[in-house]
Amino acid sequence: MRTLPATGTSPHEITDDLFVHEPFAAEAAMEVAASAADSPWKAALKRLGKNRGVVPAFVLIMVITVLAFVGPLLTPYTYDGQNVAHSNLPPKISGLGWLGFDGLDSNGVDLYAKRNITEAHWFGTDEFGRDMWTRVWKGTQISLLIALVAALLDLFIGVLYGGISAYYGGKIDNVMQRIIEVLVGIPNLIVIILFILILEPGITSIILAMTITGWVGMARIVRGQILQLKGQEFVLAARSLGVSNSRIMFKHLIPNALGPIIVTLMFTLPTAIFFEAFLSFIGLGLQAPLASLGVLINDGYKGMRLFPYKLVIPAVMISLIMISFNLLADGLRDALDPKMTK
Repeated sequence: MRTLPATGTSPHEITDDLFVHEPFAAEAAMEVAASAADSPWKAALKRLGKNRGVVPAFVLIMVITVLAFVGPLLTPYTYDGQNVAHSNLPPKISGLGWLGFDGLDSNGVDLYAKRNITEAHWFGTDEFGRDMWTRVWKGTQISLLIALVAALLDLFIGVLYGGISAYYGGKIDNVMQRIIEVLVGIPNLIVIILFILILEPGITSIILAMTITGWVGMARIVRGQILQLKGQEFVLAARSLGVSNSRIMFKHLIPNALGPIIVTLMFTLPTAIFFEAFLSFIGLGLQAPLASLGVLINDGYKGMRLFPYKLVIPAVMISLIMISFNLLADGLRDALDPKMTK
């Protein structure tokens, strides 16, 4: 049987005794308020920091990048300086003999003592007596430079091409997409090899060769994002206010598509590094005395049985670079994915 409210109150009047306060922790309240106030980029940065593979990968990339420019300055040798008396010396670092940096060849002979050489080559030397420490870091520097410039060119061309194609649509989109289909239909490796054969092998020719078809993937990603965004309310509002097409594209659409663009760019970097190494390995990349990781791996492959350090050191370096960039790109993809927002 239902009891009537106290005398002097209306049946429809709500009194305080009808409510029981739900216990709510102050820390939880602050966490909810902070999460609501976080911007999407700040929330993505927090998710990125929680990824266990991202921080070590980022630190390793930074260390390798710094050493690529500082490393050659730590020794008195140059990457192209030859000294036949120091040819094929194994790696030697004081205090790291237990890691194999003991100056002993495959037969266990100390070549430094045998040849009366007092200075140590940390990564050994090649058949011309060139210091491998300097050449490895110089090669890393060149490989990173080629990959970065090629990726930035892919970014610029792909974003511009894909944005114009998606925003204007219609016949413009049809024509531009047919051009992409033609480029995709031609094997990428054949186009790059033919381009390099026409030009002289070098850094510029490799960058241009990789840029010919490298921007296609970026253009498709940008086109898909712009097609999703251009029909939303904020774009219609900007059009109704008389905002120009270029301003809508570069101030509203492309900034909202930065997440997939950044992820695609990060995946482009290791791909470019590997492609440069592949071209140099098959003899279509940089030529001596210039050094890149692909050139060093090619030189080490020829004498890997007698001098395995020539192959192992640059191979480990390119592996660390590619693994680190891929881990960082995976972390960025997870952090910038809207579905990961809790």
